[in-house]
Amino acid sequence: MSNPEAPAPVVVAELVRSGFVEGHHHGSVVALDRDGHVEWTVGSTDQPILPRSSNKPLQALAMVRLGLDLPPELLALVCASHSGEPFHLDGVRRILASAGLDESALQTPPDYPLEDAEWHAVVAAGGERTPLQMNCSGKHAGMLATCVVNGWDIETYLAPDHPLQRAILATVEEVTGEPVAVVAVDGCGAPLLSTSLVGLARAFRTLAVAEDGPEQRIADAIRAHPEWVSGTRRDERALLAAIPGAIGKAGAEACYAVALPDGRAFALKIDDGGARARPVVMAAALERAGIDDDAVRQTGDAPLLGGGARVGEIRAVL
Repeated sequence: MSNPEAPAPVVVAELVRSGFVEGHHHGSVVALDRDGHVEWTVGSTDQPILPRSSNKPLQALAMVRLGLDLPPELLALVCASHSGEPFHLDGVRRILASAGLDESALQTPPDYPLEDAEWHAVVAAGGERTPLQMNCSGKHAGMLATCVVNGWDIETYLAPDHPLQRAILATVEEVTGEPVAVVAVDGCGAPLLSTSLVGLARAFRTLAVAEDGPEQRIADAIRAHPEWVSGTRRDERALLAAIPGAIGKAGAEACYAVALPDGRAFALKIDDGGARARPVVMAAALERAGIDDDAVRQTGDAPLLGGGARVGEIRAVL
């Protein structure tokens, strides 16, 4: 489903090798000010996109509202696209055990860990793909536990008309301030709900400025345990560690949303799904907003190599 009224693609990053621009990434970015108003945009920010795993904190919010009660690190894991590190896998087992379940209840597709180092370790040890290792298993474990709390069927928890998924849709529409225009199927098999980049930024801002309730619980879990939301070696963890009080979540196809405790919020999408451009553009958006921090800039450093040495970079154009 395409939109013929969408504006022409906009360059948001360029590949610079030996001083020569050899390629481009197109995309869109939105920044909200402290009051939640749109401060600036690049590209198309009011058309529906599929935020992929950037939706996970919003899905987790619905689960907490429905009675899911977990310690903060496990709540962060429900929001995660985890790397598959041992503590992530143990955490998923803990979520399931809290509901009297085990990993056989997961309906995530079998997969290797998302993080290359963990993937290689599994292969080297003779391991195979499993549903537990799939990076969305924390979210699925949270969904299953929420179903148990409410006495809902766990065999059909991924069906769009399941009470859990209907409640998630209502929550996403509430916090984004937009109707869900598209219900697709995410890579993990769960319903995938559309919103615009403006709506996504608005939703993350709602979490970041919350002073109580389930919204604050989600934000505080992400703040306190960023390594549970991604992994110990991921750029998202490094960014959250560099900005006290920030929350954020990346998603497949190069989606990314970040919100600061002062109410400013940012969301972006790289059109071609090029994940290498995602942290580059977010770091540049934060710098444009006045976040002058070397650690933040480092998360957006993407060198291009020639002969094993740095000869260029992926450079944001905002």
